Amino acid sequence: GARIQEGSLSLMQMAKISSAPYDYQSNKKLFYVSILTSPTTGGVTASFGMLGDIIIAEPNAYI
Repeated sequence: GARIQEGSLSLMQMAKISSAPYDYQSNKKLFYVSILTSPTTGGVTASFGMLGDIIIAEPNAYI
């Protein structure tokens, strides 16, 4: 799974990761699809997992 250390560097990296799909969507005029599998927790969910235009998850997935 994805693990992040809670600190200022991690928060700055999360901001960079979260801005990447936005730049992709606005510059390329394409949509972003998030596919969430079990388990999807913590940093993945907080950063780019929930930013998709379309969000697909496994049935009964631990999110």
